[in-house]
This record gives sequence, structure tokens and C-alpha cells, in this order.
Amino acid sequence: MTVSITDVARVAGVSASTVSRALRGRPGVSDEVRAQIAAVAGQLGYTASRSASSLASGRTFTIGVVAPHIGRWFFGTVLDAAETVFSAAGYDVLLYNLGSPEARKRFFTRLPVRKRVDAVLSLLIPDLEEEEALRSLGVPLATTVGGARDGFTVVGIDDHAGATSAVRHLVNLGHRRIGMISGESEPLHWTTPIARRQGYLDVLAEAGITHDPALEADGGYTVEGGERAMTELLAVSRPPTAVFAQSDEMAMGALRALRRHRLRAPDDVSVIGFDDHELAEVVGLTTIAQPVPAQGAEAARLLLRQLDEPVAEPAPTGHVRMPIRLVLRETTAPPSPRSPL
Repeated sequence: MTVSITDVARVAGVSASTVSRALRGRPGVSDEVRAQIAAVAGQLGYTASRSASSLASGRTFTIGVVAPHIGRWFFGTVLDAAETVFSAAGYDVLLYNLGSPEARKRFFTRLPVRKRVDAVLSLLIPDLEEEEALRSLGVPLATTVGGARDGFTVVGIDDHAGATSAVRHLVNLGHRRIGMISGESEPLHWTTPIARRQGYLDVLAEAGITHDPALEADGGYTVEGGERAMTELLAVSRPPTAVFAQSDEMAMGALRALRRHRLRAPDDVSVIGFDDHELAEVVGLTTIAQPVPAQGAEAARLLLRQLDEPVAEPAPTGHVRMPIRLVLRETTAPPSPRSPL
């Protein structure tokens, strides 16, 4: 026997319209009543008709997500948290992986999401033409990367401030030969490496430390790249006594390179990362923690909130800045006078 929304309303002791609002995540229903309705719907085995809801609302109940490198920890974690929020509200996710310039060009030329999604979550930074293409969709837009931009709700962190905190920590420990493992911003227009590098340079200047280009190496934001970059830094004539890696994955690669050279952190080289990866505590990595899952969940909630606003009063876009913090673990310490470096 098919269970209807009227059946759920009768058992829960509320109106059918209240059941509809509660199960679609719309405002006007208290958390207590929403939980009660969800419990009753689950007990009765009620499933809302997607086709009926779509016809009534004009929505597809699908959120488009465009992302580069979904296999990497940051993007995968953001996507997982966002999908959980979308799913709870009754929305499906349509994912486009734009990890290559060819895939990216094809997507923005064809815009296959048009009329197929109710909103778009972008995990990449579009150029000006790509921004205009996304705005032309006429749907709510959100992102978890980059700074504020017209038409987008941005949920992110202050990358410059995070890098500043990381490098200042090393300076305060007494280090003066401070290397950096970073990544290229092109061809995906990624501003994170630029902001974090500027934080590194600003702290060196603030401390009166002359910048040495030989102490920078490209790690490509991967473990393998971090290992290669650390090997390069160890080969310079005057290696660093401390290294700031712009991501925890690169920092983990740097630690592996140290082990292979029979060196240890922090006895020989201090290493600090950025992100607070789920394995950072396991390897004792000092890092700058950012709430990655919270960014994905918040961006998803803000998109859903915009969808629930009356058309005449759209929710304002803006920049939501999430907190960051320095997490002290075992890979940083003052420079050792016994260090072979």
C-alpha cells in the first residue's frame, strides 16, 4: 500500500503543507517538529514523488557541482560534505570533473548544466568569461575557493593569513633558512598558491630575512610532489632548517623525503603544513587547520537557502570566512645546533 503525504500528516498531527515544508528543508518548521515528521515518514516508509515535486515547483531537484581533481583530499572532502547536505534536503548531485584544460573548455563551451540543475557549486576558480557563463545560467552559485566575486556566495578561508601564521611560527622558533613547497596556479586559475606564497614572502620581509628563490620548490599539491620538492631543497648549497608546505599532502611527502635521506623532523628540519588533513595527527604534523568539511556543508546550506527564498527577494551573495588555527604537533622545533644541515 502506497503511503501518502496525508498519511504522514495524520500520524504526525500536522498539516500536509507542514510535512511538505519539513521534508523539503524549507523554513517555517521548528527543528523539533521537523525531526518528528522525519521520524514518522521513516516509520511509514513514505517517499516523496520527485516528478510531482518537480512539476509543482518547476525545479529539477539537482545541484550541479564542477570540480578539478576530485581525487584529491580537499576537493573530495568538500564534495562529500556538500553532498550529504544536498541529499538530506532531497537533492541529487550532478558532478562534472574538469581536471584538464580540455574538459574545462568543453564544459564552459557547451554548459551542459543549463536547465538541468537548480544551483551550481563550483570548486574551481573561473576566469572572467567562465564567470559570465555561470552567471548566465540564472541559478544560485556558490564556491569554496578564491575570493569574493559578483554573483557567487563564497565560503572559504584567508589563505594569506594562514600562510603568515605558519611561517611566523617558524620564525618565532628561531629559523632563518625557511624553505617553501608550493604549487603552480596555472592552468586552472587557482589563487591559493599565490596567496599562500605572498604570506610566506611577507613574513620573511617582516623578519628581515632575505628571500632566497633557491628555497622554493614546486610540489604540485601531492604527496609525491612534496617528496620531490623536499629532495630538491635538500640538494641546494645551503639547505633550509625549516620548510613551510602549502598543503599537508606535500608536507607528508616532505617528511618521507627526510626519512629517505636519514634525516628527521624536527631534529634536522622542521616541517609545517596547511589543512589539517585527516592523517596529519597520525604523522604528528604541525599544521594550519582549516574546517574543510564545514566549508562544503556551509556552501551547500547557503545554496539551499537561496533556493528557498522568494524570487522577489533573493538571498544576498557574499564571502563567508571560516576560521583557521595553528595546530602544534611534533614536526616543528627550534633549529638544532647539531643539525647536519
